[in-house]
Amino acid sequence: MPDHPPPHSLGRTVYRPVRGGNALEDTVARLVQTVRLGVVAPGESLPSERDLAERYGVSRDTVRQAIAELADAGFVVRRRGRYGGTFVADPLPRPAEPVPIDRAELDDVLGLRRVLEAGAARAAASLDLTDAARSSLHERHAAVAGAEESDYRRLDSLLHLTIAEVSGIPSLLPLVVENRARINAWLDTFPLLPRNIEHSDAQHERIVGTILGGRPDAAEAAVLDHLAGSEALLRGFLT
Repeated sequence: MPDHPPPHSLGRTVYRPVRGGNALEDTVARLVQTVRLGVVAPGESLPSERDLAERYGVSRDTVRQAIAELADAGFVVRRRGRYGGTFVADPLPRPAEPVPIDRAELDDVLGLRRVLEAGAARAAASLDLTDAARSSLHERHAAVAGAEESDYRRLDSLLHLTIAEVSGIPSLLPLVVENRARINAWLDTFPLLPRNIEHSDAQHERIVGTILGGRPDAAEAAVLDHLAGSEALLRGFLT
């Protein structure tokens, strides 16, 4: 499936070194995060085991075990031969039953998302963005606007992550990545709604337009309005 590669800083964020105490568990979690966020699309290959080991700062054996766990769970498929490697499952597995949600946890994650993503949009709109940053926003917006339903949530996530990337606050992106991965795990438990996609597309256009137009207040307000819609769906389906 043709697609724009992930932004460089996003790639560095999802493939950053893991903590030493729980190397296997953290490697599994980081790979799941990469899949959940759509950094590697269904059907596309993950980096090699050697490359992942170097990026995560763990042994190849740890990477191999982590991949085996994900293969058993249906998230990846391993193929041998000249064109072999580890590929993201297509389609990805869906939960058999709704994930139990604690209301306090949901409130916490959604509240943090409002702070992080609205702040990222405000910061990005306050900057004199480079041509590369502006082009990245245009491309991500165009990709999600023209997305097929099966790929919509993945490309939607990449647009939001790109906004965080161009915000000019490097430490913000890892926080948005972790928060967004938790949100996506919940979103994947219920179907897309066609009218919601139309509404989201219009909101995305407003968000990107206000950022590129250098209007921080409007960009923040546009993101908060957009997040309120998905928050209502999450609360409706999960609680």
